[in-house]
Formats: sequence, C-alpha cells, structure tokens
Amino acid sequence: MKYDKIVDMLEETGIPFAYDHFAEGESPEPPFCIFLIPGSDNFHADDAVYEKLSTLVIELYTDKKDPVLEERVEDVLTKHELIWNRSEVWIESEKLYEVRFEMAV
Repeated sequence: MKYDKIVDMLEETGIPFAYDHFAEGESPEPPFCIFLIPGSDNFHADDAVYEKLSTLVIELYTDKKDPVLEERVEDVLTKHELIWNRSEVWIESEKLYEVRFEMAV
C-alpha cells in the first residue's frame, strides 16, 4: 500500500493524524493518530524480493479508554483487508492511552 492510499484510509476514520509526529504546537487534543512506516517485511522467493511489503504502524492516542473509537479504526483496517495486530499501553507521563496497530502493507 502506497503512502497516499494510507492517508486516504486514515481519513476514513475521521480522526486527526500525522506521519511520525505533529509539528511542535500543532498537536490536536486527543484523540489523534500517528502513523509510521518504520521498515519492511518483504517476501522473498528464488533469492530475490518477490513482493515488497512495508511495516505500517498506526498509534491511536486517547485520554480515556474509548472502545468505540478503537473499533472504528479496526473497522477501517478490516474494510481495506489488512491483517493487523493490536496492543495497548498507558503512558503515565503523557496521561494517554496508546493503542497500537501493526501490519504489513
């Protein structure tokens, strides 16, 4: 999935988002998303890259637990036929929940 398609997909969530981070002073109030493409997970065959796959990470930040919003993100990912894994952590220093979705695209 190309960068532009990822942006289009994230727009479907209706949640503000940015790549890697928001510019200083421009971060919206929660909820918001950050997405990253930190590496690749290519499929190899016959000593060559058979299919290029990027690792996509989407991080949803909320100041309170919001299962409905989390499900909205999950529904968009499922609609686009992505296979994702989810994890969650409370960031004490920021007073935010981070729900992380990781997948190959």
